[in-house]
Amino acid sequence: MPALLDSSVGPVDVAGVLIGLDLLGIFVFALSGGLVAVRKELDVFGVIMLAGTTGLGGGFLRDVLIGAVPPASLRDWRYLLVPVAAGLLVFRFHPSLGRMERLVTVFDAAGLALFCVTGALKAQAYGLGPLPAALLGMLTGIGGGIARDVLAGRVPVVLRGDLYATPALVGAGLAVVGVQAGLPTAAVAGPAALVCFGWRLLAIRRGWEAPRPSGGASV
Repeated sequence: MPALLDSSVGPVDVAGVLIGLDLLGIFVFALSGGLVAVRKELDVFGVIMLAGTTGLGGGFLRDVLIGAVPPASLRDWRYLLVPVAAGLLVFRFHPSLGRMERLVTVFDAAGLALFCVTGALKAQAYGLGPLPAALLGMLTGIGGGIARDVLAGRVPVVLRGDLYATPALVGAGLAVVGVQAGLPTAAVAGPAALVCFGWRLLAIRRGWEAPRPSGGASV
């Protein structure tokens, strides 16, 4: 795989950090997917399936679209183990996790911020231009949640007015622009993720929503 970060950072350490952060983001997203499955009263297989779909869906789509095949989730056993473990954890302890949903929401925002930035940087490292790389970064962050909601039979959160995709696109765009400007990747990734994370939390706290059509539908 092309290098994601500049050569001033040790490649082994960078790879380990990226994998660790990736797995953490997958775990958090998988928790949210498992909770949705529990609310839909699915069985243990359904809980694990929705957990895996939520945690791995965005990265899987990104890797297929940029030609990084087979996707990382099929090459590294840890990528499959983490969402399964998260799904089983939710299945066993869902009453306690349900009461912690506010904390899970915070971690979900952190996962969104992480995935949008790392997704954009990986797409850029595979030769995509700034705009396509930013769009794929956004897709990495929101793709799993869209697949989860479709499987659960509900309108995806990202389409219901919540400011979810916009912070992801902005965070991914900042990371791509920073690298294009010649800044060290390690220096732009953190601030870009922080912008996405802060914006998402403010939107939740203050009830910010994307504009919707005024009046009733004519058809």
